[in-house]
Amino acid sequence: MITQDQLRNVVGATAYDRNGDKIGKVGQLYYDDATGQPTWVTVNTGFFGTHESFVPVSGADFNGGRVAVAYDKAKVKDAPKIAEDGHLSPQEEQQLYRYYGVDYGAGQTAGRQAGRDAADNDAPGTVGRDTSGPTTDNAMTRSEEHLRVGTETQVAGKARLRKHVVTEHQQTTVPVSHEEVTLEREPITDANRGAAYDGPALSEEEHEVTLHAERPVVDTEAVAVERVRLGKQTVTEQETVGGQVRKEEIELDTDGRTDRR
Repeated sequence: MITQDQLRNVVGATAYDRNGDKIGKVGQLYYDDATGQPTWVTVNTGFFGTHESFVPVSGADFNGGRVAVAYDKAKVKDAPKIAEDGHLSPQEEQQLYRYYGVDYGAGQTAGRQAGRDAADNDAPGTVGRDTSGPTTDNAMTRSEEHLRVGTETQVAGKARLRKHVVTEHQQTTVPVSHEEVTLEREPITDANRGAAYDGPALSEEEHEVTLHAERPVVDTEAVAVERVRLGKQTVTEQETVGGQVRKEEIELDTDGRTDRR
């Protein structure tokens, strides 16, 4: 039999059938409404513990962290599928008793969930008790996720210098000069008389002068005008990021009224 001192350690222990085959983890204890005595224990069965089967506490034994029930594993797994919602109705409890072949006495009433131990077994000064596993503390821890934002450096692109030759038309104005012929007449004077009478009195002759003119000449030369190099600078800007975070909420259930904290 499971004693009162052992009750606080039953929830979370591993349940085995009467042949020693492992069934699953103990989920909850259900107490009789009238007597306050444990009457049912739920065991996680099915794939990944997705279903809880009810097993009578009667005939069960707790030793070394193992709960040994008085039924075969197959019997427990095939028990009526009843929702583990914290309370058994008289009809549900009668169905379970009938399945396990246990006499359902007239004085028995529906069981109630009690992962919580009897108040007289609590240590002095204890306020409340754990209903989902062994009592370890007098408070519940609420946790939540926080965003952790940072930066990482990655290649955003490349830049390179390249030069090539382009041809464009330029024009400018340059002064040019040329010689033009002019006709000058001077009277005969004592200064030029000798030159004037030097030669035949009447004759035919020619006098020629060469005229010069400037023309524009265009040429090019390569001249270094500047040096160009690549540099980098860091520019900081604000960018908004976001993500999904989860947090736990604790509900205060008082006589059917729920208050979330």
